[in-house]
Amino acid sequence: MDLRLTEEQKMVQQVARDFALNEVKPLAAELDKTARFPTELIKRMSELGFMGIPFPDKYGGAGMDYLSYALVVEEISVACASTGVILSAHSSLCCDPIYASGTEEQKKKFLTPLANGQKIGCLGLTEPSAGSDVVNLKTTAVKDGSSWVVNGAKLFITNGGQADIAVIAAITDKAKAHKGISVFIVEKGTKGFRVGKHEEIAAQAVGIARAALEASVKYSKERTQFNQPISNFQAIQWMLADMATEIDAARLLTHRAALLKDTGAPYIAEAAMAKLFASETATRVTHKGIQIHGGYGYTKDYPMERFYRDARITEIYEGTSEIQRLVIANNLLK
Repeated sequence: MDLRLTEEQKMVQQVARDFALNEVKPLAAELDKTARFPTELIKRMSELGFMGIPFPDKYGGAGMDYLSYALVVEEISVACASTGVILSAHSSLCCDPIYASGTEEQKKKFLTPLANGQKIGCLGLTEPSAGSDVVNLKTTAVKDGSSWVVNGAKLFITNGGQADIAVIAAITDKAKAHKGISVFIVEKGTKGFRVGKHEEIAAQAVGIARAALEASVKYSKERTQFNQPISNFQAIQWMLADMATEIDAARLLTHRAALLKDTGAPYIAEAAMAKLFASETATRVTHKGIQIHGGYGYTKDYPMERFYRDARITEIYEGTSEIQRLVIANNLLK
């Protein structure tokens, strides 16, 4: 498997890096403090073609591959995890199901405005009593003539407050367990559809870990103890080395999963491995980053505490580490 980037992939990576450094990073601390939805950044990502990177141009997308998409999400997440997850939840959790399973009519009507950035999307799956246990969903959908009536409540939905289009999971046949779950496309403004209170959730693992490493390298060169930079101490060097190695391994696992998806090969186990390792790497790396920063790492004078908070949720949302291990084990044992 050739993991070298093409010229087109390098170009989109650089565009994303420039955007992240110049436009996203300056807003990151403020967005974290206020929990404000960055409308201006969404507009810019739409202009850059980031809102529909892996989808065909006939549906409003950029017509690129999933590896390019992964590169963009990483670069943006280095600058601001919340902005990164807004993009990934929109693309992976809303656009991708419509593209993979929607009818041609649904793709034209819903995917096109999502992929070109005119509209924002989300996935409505998690409920108060059902996260990893999707079979225990309480949201139901009942056929009423030519229509469906959906009843239920969702929570912890990334982009939920701003989404124009939501992909909602509901039980249509309880007797069939997980095979009795159907997915519905619901537009904002649909009768009975309303948004509840705002929750603060955000992260993208490889990008967060990289941000923590870059900040730690910089700090270790600037911070002096015993009349020398702490980067001279072997203990610090070993932590930085471990951080860099784990991040590179997480990135390679992520790229492998993206390449498999691009080629149409099976990728479920590989995606679970990437998600598991990258999220736990993000937590380990940001933990070390706080240690390197000492007391300053725990204060809001430095971004390290934000990186740690952002990293920790990656082990929980979109499939906990425990669920990823089950997916991997089931693949080995089937």
